Amino acid sequence: MLNQATDVSTGNATLDEILGGGLTGNRIYLLDGHPGTGKTTIGMQFLLDGLRRGEAGLYVSLSETKNELLAIAESHGWSLEGLEIYELVDPSGSLDADSQYTMFQPSEVELGETTRGMLQEVERLNPKRVVVDSLSELRLLAQNALRYRRQILALKQFFVGRDCTAIFLDDKTSPDNDLQLQSIAHGVVSLDRVPTEFGNERRRLRVIKYRGRRFVGGWHDFDIERGGVRIFPRIATATDPTPGAPRERLASGNDSIDRLLGEGIEAGTSTLMLGPAGVGKSSCATLFAHTACLRGERAVIFAFDETKRTLIARSAGLGMDLEKLEADGALEIHQVNPGDVTPGQFAEMVRQAVRPVEGRGRVSIVIIDSLNGYLSSMPEERFLQIQMHELLNYLANFGVATFLVVAQHGMLGSGMQTPVDASYLADTVILFRYFEAAGEIRQAVSVVKKRDGHHERSIRELRMADGNILVGQPLAEFHGILAGMPTFTGNPKNLMEKRDADAES
Repeated sequence: MLNQATDVSTGNATLDEILGGGLTGNRIYLLDGHPGTGKTTIGMQFLLDGLRRGEAGLYVSLSETKNELLAIAESHGWSLEGLEIYELVDPSGSLDADSQYTMFQPSEVELGETTRGMLQEVERLNPKRVVVDSLSELRLLAQNALRYRRQILALKQFFVGRDCTAIFLDDKTSPDNDLQLQSIAHGVVSLDRVPTEFGNERRRLRVIKYRGRRFVGGWHDFDIERGGVRIFPRIATATDPTPGAPRERLASGNDSIDRLLGEGIEAGTSTLMLGPAGVGKSSCATLFAHTACLRGERAVIFAFDETKRTLIARSAGLGMDLEKLEADGALEIHQVNPGDVTPGQFAEMVRQAVRPVEGRGRVSIVIIDSLNGYLSSMPEERFLQIQMHELLNYLANFGVATFLVVAQHGMLGSGMQTPVDASYLADTVILFRYFEAAGEIRQAVSVVKKRDGHHERSIRELRMADGNILVGQPLAEFHGILAGMPTFTGNPKNLMEKRDADAES
């Protein structure tokens, strides 16, 4: 009679979360992936977790030596003391003539000797957890699919009957897509490594199959770090409790901008700042973060396009001391390199940043500057909208107002293009434009969409001078500003006055 199956941890809390609580005990599982995807590391984490719980573990190595495994463990800062390691062949005698004769006898004998030695070691140690690395050796010895399947079925019955949880590693060296073990295993986790044209390669995993258990499907990014595998789950899988998100208006601290927006932005909504480079999008978004920090709340800025030093200096010129707010713990500025971060990693960064911290104000503003940089971290841009939709929903549950900055290609005229259309995702869309008037290049701003309330539909001039962000009167005497080809029929004196030294002189 088999013992009652209980949940067994993989040794990785995030993987347990994706698997819906861990592994069902007394079963066999398949962990497959090409060489270098982290199979051995995950297998070691699984066994070391068992040792910490007082459960004996066995690592059956059919391809790597014990010294190689010890070196892998040392690279992660682990000690394998107490963990049994069984090697297929003693490397000290692998080149002897007698040893060669034994290894290259007919495959039927080799397969039998290999499995017999492995099973004898399991019977001797009676472990609760076993990792077999890798099945490609058994597949080669079996030589045909029928013998291989029968061998795996026999191993399954053996391990299950011993109240043992086993993970089989497979390196996908078979020329065809071998599904023999996938049909036999209780659960299958697949690891993948995706090369990119620039920057770090992308590692990801997904659960292909798990009998009798509800798991989180889809690809989850991960990275191999010192100390093990760090997984960045899809943000839609987050199990953080949804706090009582307030529904309030968040003011910018600038009366003219707040009037344009209908007295501010609603908490838990998303705002798209759209316009050409240098028109004032980032500065206006930073103004909301600065004001939130002064109210005793917290704000987070993810800067893809400019350095932290440049952001702080530019904001200081407009009267916003971001350096002090950061020193006080009210503001977090994360400089993100698109070539070094995957979408999953970025989502985890956002998730960690907005989690409530005891004794500190809640995060009310998150700025992603810009969406162009975020797009650069996506290997396939057609998934950007889905990723962003999950992220915005997550932040909305926390009552966080999100500002998405998008730089359009081009500066003037009708040739400007938007790299990605995220306007349907945003609750509010603020459009920025350049226009020419009285021999100057000027800026204009308008709110073209706001789902959660009223807003002005006028187009107003925007100017940044004397440490202030100024919004002028509606540009009633202009036509075609938003189209990029304005026509002026009024008096230039009705425009905002210049605030520089030239005007004063």
